[in-house]
Amino acid sequence: MRTIYKYNNVTWIDLESPNKEEIRELIEEYQVHPLVAEELLVPTIRPKVDLYDDCIYLILHFPSVVHSHSRHKSNEIDFIIGKNYIVTNHYESIDAIHQFSKIFEVNSILNKSNMGDHSGYLLFYLLRELYKNLMEQLFDLDHNLKSIEERIFRGEERAMVKTISHINRKLLTFKQAIQYHKGVLESFETAGRRFFGENFDYHLRSMLSEYHKVSSTLEGHRDTVNELRDTNDSLLSSKTNEIMKTLTIMAFIILPMTFVGQVFGVSLQNIPFQNSPNGFWIVIGLMAFVGVFGFSIFKYKKWL
Repeated sequence: MRTIYKYNNVTWIDLESPNKEEIRELIEEYQVHPLVAEELLVPTIRPKVDLYDDCIYLILHFPSVVHSHSRHKSNEIDFIIGKNYIVTNHYESIDAIHQFSKIFEVNSILNKSNMGDHSGYLLFYLLRELYKNLMEQLFDLDHNLKSIEERIFRGEERAMVKTISHINRKLLTFKQAIQYHKGVLESFETAGRRFFGENFDYHLRSMLSEYHKVSSTLEGHRDTVNELRDTNDSLLSSKTNEIMKTLTIMAFIILPMTFVGQVFGVSLQNIPFQNSPNGFWIVIGLMAFVGVFGFSIFKYKKWL
């Protein structure tokens, strides 16, 4: 699907899962390099940036782990940036791009002039919207972390083991998706300075700054998850130790009582209290005394 937006002298072409015919039209209209056009048809594993005479080709992957309608955990976006046009290509519907298209249309209708005079500015605002979406995803995960913390201290340690692992997996997927952004954006900063000139340097640095905001927030969340896991494991281990301690104490107290009962239950002559009318109660009393005596020893030793 191909959608075209225009603003002043800048054109934005958004492609979603383009077919060969759409790619052919793009090559003819904007003289896109054949190697770049070929890569638009299939996803690319690694992000990269290539500088050509008349355009910059940029590939970035953005994680989609919260409220995602994508079949994949990350979405690839290809950017072809010319002097007065920008092409975005993706293989799934991306909420941040859809949201930015509305902003772009409003600015075009109202004829606002705050988006610059070349496609580099458009790329800056688009990347800022994409990183804003990543921050929103991390904000949603932050709510989950606070909920986990509350449930841990409510005594739901066992249930939280799986939940913590699930959140950690999302954060790991998030990190894997953006791990190459820093190097790619640094390379793009050099290419963009040559392509758009020194006056665009501030916006190039700001793109990298938007990434660092996401990266630092992500690392903070990962540290929080690790702390919550350690706390949860500690409380769970403590609770298990308490249970084992209680069961051990009960076993040591009941064992002598069982031994006394077994001795007096042997069918032999001359067993004490065997013929006594109160023999049963005497034996019960003796067992109770042994139990209380064992319990007193545990209390004295401060094992309880």
